Amino acid sequence: MAKVSQKITLNSSRDIPFNKLSLSQSNVRRLKAGVSIDDLAEDIARRGLLQSLNVRPVLDADGAETGLFEIPAGGRRYRALEHLVKQKRLSKTAPIPCIVRDPAVEVSAEEDSLAENVQRVALHPLDQFRAFKALCDQGAGEEEIAARFFVPPAVVKQRLRLATVSEKLLGIYAGDGMTLEQLMAFTVTTDHSRQEQVWEALQQSYIKEPYLIRRQLTESAVRASDRRARFVSVEAYEAAGGLVLRDLFEDDGGGWLQDVTMLDRLATEKLAVEAEKIATEGWKWIEVAVDFRYGHAHPLRRLNGVQFELTADEQATVDALTAEQAKLESEYQDADELPDEVDARLGEIETTLAAFENRPVRYDPAEIARAGAFISIDADGRLAVDRGYIRPEDEPAPDASEDSVEDGPRGSDGTALGAHAAQRTVITVGGEKPDDDSDDDAIKPLPERLVGELTAHRTLALRDAVANNPHVAMTALLHKLCLDTFQHSAPGACLEVSVRHVFFPVQAPDLKDSLSAKAVAERQKAWEAELPKDGDALWDWLSDLDDDRRAALLAHCVSFGVNALYEKGDRYGGPGVSLHGVQQRLAQADRIARAVGLDMIAAGWRPTVDNYLSRVTKPRILEAVSEAKGDHAAQLLDHLKKGKMAQEAERLLDGTGWLPEPLRLTDDVPSSDLPAGVVETLPAFLTNGEDAQSQQTAE
Repeated sequence: MAKVSQKITLNSSRDIPFNKLSLSQSNVRRLKAGVSIDDLAEDIARRGLLQSLNVRPVLDADGAETGLFEIPAGGRRYRALEHLVKQKRLSKTAPIPCIVRDPAVEVSAEEDSLAENVQRVALHPLDQFRAFKALCDQGAGEEEIAARFFVPPAVVKQRLRLATVSEKLLGIYAGDGMTLEQLMAFTVTTDHSRQEQVWEALQQSYIKEPYLIRRQLTESAVRASDRRARFVSVEAYEAAGGLVLRDLFEDDGGGWLQDVTMLDRLATEKLAVEAEKIATEGWKWIEVAVDFRYGHAHPLRRLNGVQFELTADEQATVDALTAEQAKLESEYQDADELPDEVDARLGEIETTLAAFENRPVRYDPAEIARAGAFISIDADGRLAVDRGYIRPEDEPAPDASEDSVEDGPRGSDGTALGAHAAQRTVITVGGEKPDDDSDDDAIKPLPERLVGELTAHRTLALRDAVANNPHVAMTALLHKLCLDTFQHSAPGACLEVSVRHVFFPVQAPDLKDSLSAKAVAERQKAWEAELPKDGDALWDWLSDLDDDRRAALLAHCVSFGVNALYEKGDRYGGPGVSLHGVQQRLAQADRIARAVGLDMIAAGWRPTVDNYLSRVTKPRILEAVSEAKGDHAAQLLDHLKKGKMAQEAERLLDGTGWLPEPLRLTDDVPSSDLPAGVVETLPAFLTNGEDAQSQQTAE
């Protein structure tokens, strides 16, 4: 006979006057947590009681109900109601919705109280975000929402910031595919396609930390602490229309300035204004740059100027500050830590004394007329002016004398046009003279990001080519082993040979859809289907492979270590790859490319508006058309605006096999034919202005 299941009976609901209720000693909540009683009372006053109180009848000695009730679950709501009664905003006899527990049940009051608090589930952050967003859409402001729910306005701002994340990524987060910390990292940018691109790239990496997400999303931006940003000021940058990426979830140090080209332009313009002021001092030339390379002034002679003498008042100030500094240092020499006010005062004294020590230098006017100055930005974002340098060609002739000046050319008023004559200072900004219109037609170096994207295409195509050429793959591997064995000290291990999969921090959106990417992915999938997962079984399986398939597998594995990427090298020995290291990498990549006969056209790359032509200057576009179709074709485009010129150039270049320099095979002789100690010639795009920053594309 089937067992009949017992039906569940729920507790009844009643409205009980407030003065018949009291807080039970069985309530397990003892410590204050969450929203305060005052805030909860205000919420009940605004919205009413959203959840009934859980109560039990109070029984007398005979077990009969007394008409009073105690509250084991809902104590904070009771306290909030009590607060409203004390404020006379709620009547003492106001009916309170309650769930009345049958006193005959076996469940204790403590268990009811514990269950109500433990079984609560916190609202998912994504649900909270959507609820806040719905209120915003209804016209509520951030401050108002924060006040309604008794949370700091920053929490509302943070939750609403999740609206800047791609719906695709929000769906992944909702399905527990990423952590909240990872999702928050994506809010530093509103570019949904870039967010999704970074997330896809992370799937290929073992490291998916939020800091890496932020770094990749802001790799093309500049921190607000950058000296250019500090020199221009974030306020001036934003006033000019620049966008600043902000991180509401972590200290971002002021954010990231997204438009680097605009920032460089503003910094250069501000430097140029300062240069015009300094030009009034009479210098022959002034060079202006955000930064100068190391040793830029070494070939020049430095003038020996004389500092201006201190006035009597200035000297008295210096003496007083020096005495005060000595007194303070003596008083606190044994202190473990200086008081804040003393530390601040010593800092002020040091700054003032440094200003006196670095006071202007006086130069001979005759030498000023031959010399120049360098204007840039120092490490702290302040204007840096380095005066008094004479170029070799401006040095006076050994037999020059005052007589030769007096006998020389004279102006219309009869005065000599010698060293003391007035002259117009030649100001050079970023290596270019602003007044020289001919520079508009100059062929400028390719922007660094574009070179990075192009060499990512080349690297992927080169990997595919190496994987299809076991002989070259074996040669490359043996070459690496010989370098490690004979030119470096080997660590004391049995064998340490590895291929580190090189990922592409800079890549064009069409890279994943290229023929090379598809070929590499298909080959990887095919080998994965064959390879045993167990290590011992893999050894036996490899041992049984025939030589051809073994060579093919070796070539495939070696190909993942190919790195033909261009990146900006550190010429000062910093933690990144050195400039020499980048040069050697690209030279070796050319060697392998020649060995496999790399053909980027056969690999599927074509010059288009998106991947190249809209990213370079008009002279670069005309140069490409001229090389592919002749000067006559280039002349037909010369009058067009840049956008139209790029479209027409794409049409003309289609099918010509033209490639930009970073994708070409160089005509250099192989390194094996070079004399010892001679470094291979580098591609032209490296030798043509290796210090150049990314250029702003001209219309």
